[in-house]
Amino acid sequence: MLYKKLSLLLVILFSATNLFAAEEIKSNEQQLNFFTGNFDFSDDKQSAYLLGFQHQDENLNRDTFLGSVSPITGGFITENSAAYVYTGIEWNMDMSEKMTFTPSFAPGLYHEGDGKDLGHILEFKSEVQLSYSTSDNTSFGVSYNHVSNASLGDKNPGANSYMFNFIKNF
Repeated sequence: MLYKKLSLLLVILFSATNLFAAEEIKSNEQQLNFFTGNFDFSDDKQSAYLLGFQHQDENLNRDTFLGSVSPITGGFITENSAAYVYTGIEWNMDMSEKMTFTPSFAPGLYHEGDGKDLGHILEFKSEVQLSYSTSDNTSFGVSYNHVSNASLGDKNPGANSYMFNFIKNF
């Protein structure tokens, strides 16, 4: 249950930062996304809680017809000590003033720990996220991803996960 307590502490900590923010808000150039959820929820034998983070630097974004594209870097760990670290790109597409749809793609390195054997150290994460902005600096979202090695290994079972996101802009 340490996992649940840590997740709650992170949400409270970063929500409280708005109370102490200065009146002058600088442009939101950095974004931290803290997430928790269920790794490989579709496999009853290997399903595990996960906790992770992701950083996005909007200084490096490019506006395209698909929305704003920017680099991401992040990682997560599961309750079974499986870990994944990645770097890639995401597209931020505004659906309305408060809603954002964000697909992303990121190759990364996977360590199975006591968790699921995904067949290779190099894995690829495809993700979609829908988030709702509660202020200029804070959003909450839900996301779904699939991690797979694209048949680079002898086996390619893949893993499907869902997460709940807390997003803070700086």
